[in-house]
Amino acid sequence: MTKKEKTLLTAAIVFAGTFGKTSTAYAMHIMEGALPVGYCLAWGALSVPFLMAGFFSIKKTVRENRRALTLLAMSGAFVFVISSLKIPSVSGSCSHMTGTGLGAILFGPAAVSILGLIVLIFQAILLAHGGLTTLGANTFSMAIAGPFLSWFLFRIFEKAKVNRKMSVFLAAFFGDLFTYCVTAVQLAMAHNSATTFGIALKENLIIFAGTQIPLAIVEGILTVVVIIGLESYARPELRAAGFIKEGR
Repeated sequence: MTKKEKTLLTAAIVFAGTFGKTSTAYAMHIMEGALPVGYCLAWGALSVPFLMAGFFSIKKTVRENRRALTLLAMSGAFVFVISSLKIPSVSGSCSHMTGTGLGAILFGPAAVSILGLIVLIFQAILLAHGGLTTLGANTFSMAIAGPFLSWFLFRIFEKAKVNRKMSVFLAAFFGDLFTYCVTAVQLAMAHNSATTFGIALKENLIIFAGTQIPLAIVEGILTVVVIIGLESYARPELRAAGFIKEGR
């Protein structure tokens, strides 16, 4: 990262720390108008440093090896497709897979923040899924929190010599679940005036758990299938992305 890029990233972190403070919150595909202005601004501000880091990450990837650009675009398309498939929940909500684990494993969590932001904008405009005023909140939960855990877990499992396919599955599985755990926490922080935070958190976790756990399993399996396909037909691209090391 250049000195100029480091300066811009530092400024973004200061901005997030200044304007990203709030006592309550919302997140994850919350519909248009469901958040007070303060929350929209706060979550948007908190997302700015991650988005700037993502921009620099993608810029570096494209500059160093343009062959990886195909995989990057495919990762974004994967997020868009499977996160657009909403499954009704018996608890009165709806759930969907996130698809962000794949991109996080291949390119790191920073790059996925940009991919997730683009997907969320298109979904808000074209599918009425989420909203533009709640874009910052939705970005933080789906495009930042979940991908970071997926990337972190994959690296840990790789160092522990866990089977690679199992590492991919677990990273995608827990990344999906973590997105909804963050959602539950944020909703509980925003809607606990008639009860306590603990009770509100428990209620939100129960609402999502029934459908999200099986969906997370499906996402883990799909991510493994995609990786197997890429290892068979796109090894040069995987090598360009650093997923396959030389001589492996």
